[in-house]
Amino acid sequence: MKKIRILFVGGGSGGHIYPLIAVVQKIQHFIQDIDNRKLDLRYFGNSKAYKKSLESNGIKCSYVVLSKFRRYFSFKNIVDFFKFFIALFQSLWLVFWFMPNVVFSKGGPGSLAIIFVCKFFAIPIVVHESDSVPGLTNLISGKMAKKIFLSFDGSKKYFLNKNIEVVGNPIRSNLMIDETGEAVEISDLQKKEAKKKFGFDTERPLLLVIGGSQGATVINNFVLKNIEALSEKFQILHQIGSDNFENFKKEYTYLSKALPDSVKNNYKPYSYFDENLKDAYVASDLALARAGSGTIFELAYFGKPAILIPLPDSANDHQDINAYAFEDAGAGIDIQQENFLSHLVLLELESFSKPENLKRMSKSASAFYKSFSAETIATYLLSFGGINVQSDKISPKEALLR
Repeated sequence: MKKIRILFVGGGSGGHIYPLIAVVQKIQHFIQDIDNRKLDLRYFGNSKAYKKSLESNGIKCSYVVLSKFRRYFSFKNIVDFFKFFIALFQSLWLVFWFMPNVVFSKGGPGSLAIIFVCKFFAIPIVVHESDSVPGLTNLISGKMAKKIFLSFDGSKKYFLNKNIEVVGNPIRSNLMIDETGEAVEISDLQKKEAKKKFGFDTERPLLLVIGGSQGATVINNFVLKNIEALSEKFQILHQIGSDNFENFKKEYTYLSKALPDSVKNNYKPYSYFDENLKDAYVASDLALARAGSGTIFELAYFGKPAILIPLPDSANDHQDINAYAFEDAGAGIDIQQENFLSHLVLLELESFSKPENLKRMSKSASAFYKSFSAETIATYLLSFGGINVQSDKISPKEALLR
């Protein structure tokens, strides 16, 4: 039985891993009816906390030491220089024995050594850049790539490779498909049902606070400081972040002793949205969030306007430019972290809460979303295994997403 072998690489953050999983889910869907082939999907790198998610989606993980090259002086660069050569030797061994048909890279720390080895073995390289401003790894990898997929139109200027396609950011199928296998369509009834699941009033507007996969301390502190003012206008569904949750819980427990029940009933903190992330998006009316590409395109898919607070020290200020793009589309506003002041944010939320503004910005958010990102990339990757995906391979539930 001939195998289709696809290698996935990417830094160990949710912004790198979740799009890989989204593409894998599409690949597995397309391949399920083909009996004379078998998928062999591998991830090489440091998957950190996401190893379980990768393996549960049929991806075997092999560890490669993580090295990061910074564009500024740091003594850590000296250590990572030696780590890079260790990663090269690890990658030579792993790639030689796996010998994939194609490698798909999301970039990020730890990816470059594997890409160099794949180039050495003449393995086709395919790159996806999530952010408006590409990272150093993808800039280098792009020069060796057979094709580059992009999330934002503005990223084209950074790449000389002529084989470029703007597809948006892949979103996991489990966010796009409901329990019955149908495409998620957010009706008033579904929104009310989702609010009920979290124990909220179905008639009051719900603010989703989400600081990316690792949370955001500055946003968490803002919520604590302004929880009473926020609860006057909104119910609040808040992802704290796994690393910050225990400290946050202690602070909130102390603070909540002086809070009226009306405030406490309007606030639900969570460490991390996993299986319930889809319900969180469906239930919400608007969001307060970081400006990672993954978060922005998920908000766009669900048609949620947002106030975006870009991470100030993101590489090349890519979160700033991501946020500008969302704001230019009329789907939200961008507030720099140094301007993230209580009175300013509360004024903006007051404006957002008006039904006519929510409706207009929700339409703009939906228009920002680019359909079939994961499907397009999956189809291209399968072509290296001799599989040409035809329309009759797409199930009715996939057709709903077209």
